[in-house]
Amino acid sequence: MSLWSTYRSLTPKTRALFGVGVMAWATIGLWTSPQVESALGMQATKDEQEVLDKQLAVRISRVGGEGKDERAH
Repeated sequence: MSLWSTYRSLTPKTRALFGVGVMAWATIGLWTSPQVESALGMQATKDEQEVLDKQLAVRISRVGGEGKDERAH
């Protein structure tokens, strides 16, 4: 019996409670991760964070549209 079929055989109420539990676990993980990173010495330095921010910077540019009126957009 596969994991998916085992999950599907649960009652709808049990599946809903399982989903709520997974969401609660994820929320707790996101909420506590900064404290855990600090305690383990894994927090990024300011220089590392600046480099990461520069690498993740998104530049939006329009593709195409040559010869079209700029005010039409």
